Amino acid sequence: MDHPVDDDELDRSIARADLDDLVRLVDTRTSQRDWEGLFRLRQRARSAILTGRQLWPAATLAEHRLALYADATWASRVLDEESGRFAIGPLTEVIAQNHTWSELSPHLPDGPRRAFVAYERAILGDDIAEAIDEVLDIPVQPTDWEPTYARARYHDFGIEAPSPLDGLNLDWREIDEVADFEHVDDPWVDRALHDLVEPWTTSSNGRAESVVVAGAIDDAIHALGVRRGRVAPIDASLAMAWLAWCGASGGAHGRRRGAATGRFGAWWMLAAIGGLTDEWDELRETGDLHDEIGSVLVNTQWWCFDDGDRSAAYQLSLAASVYDDDPESESATPIGVALLARDHPSLG
Repeated sequence: MDHPVDDDELDRSIARADLDDLVRLVDTRTSQRDWEGLFRLRQRARSAILTGRQLWPAATLAEHRLALYADATWASRVLDEESGRFAIGPLTEVIAQNHTWSELSPHLPDGPRRAFVAYERAILGDDIAEAIDEVLDIPVQPTDWEPTYARARYHDFGIEAPSPLDGLNLDWREIDEVADFEHVDDPWVDRALHDLVEPWTTSSNGRAESVVVAGAIDDAIHALGVRRGRVAPIDASLAMAWLAWCGASGGAHGRRRGAATGRFGAWWMLAAIGGLTDEWDELRETGDLHDEIGSVLVNTQWWCFDDGDRSAAYQLSLAASVYDDDPESESATPIGVALLARDHPSLG
């Protein structure tokens, strides 16, 4: 098949390492829906590293456009082991935005990337009827107790991923001034929180901290060092969606990890709060994991708290009230959990 005449221009742009020209060619081939030509551009820009030319931004942009806009045949070809290294988010999530599972499935070889695409399309509502390797240790298909997760929208050069709390009107009250609590040593909650927002703290300038106390919600918030502020109840679905949104995000400066990874992070956070981390593997083997995690979610009281910090573009300020026994029994002790994570747009 003859290549379009502008392949001569591609060769010249590669030879000059002219990123501006290459970006223009990506735009042109995208608008012309020349997916074969765009794939060639990606291949040549990527292989230019062998001659010392740093053209990975052009290769990355071409991969992004192919995954986002090309037909399933060409889009699937960018999901190789070397792709997406410098992308703003996982190409498995990008490709899932505009392609259904039935379109993609015939073109995706077996392996982790096929599985991640299945997870992403299941979150978006597809019924994944075939057997898929559960690479994330949770069911591919969301269960009936899971929420509608916040959806990210990729566009030509970036992404929009609003928090599920954006625009909500909550029923706030002031945090109690008097605190009476005892710290509970629970390293699993702290590890789960740091895993959930890992890009915020390692690839950006965010912070994350958690506390577990024998006490009420306000006590847990006090234990974080928050002395004044306000708190509002939220339902379990919103709490789960918020956790998953944090886990999917890269924060202000990190790389986005995708909705599938965010969903797993929310499950693991619930396992930590419910004291199920040590039993995770056993519960998976018996098929009881989804019921136990769902029980933690719906039997926990969830709260959002506000300490007045308006500077963080990415934040989690979530508190939970659970019981170490049957909440109806006289010996039931409330356990308060408070999670605080922030990431700011400025690195200064």
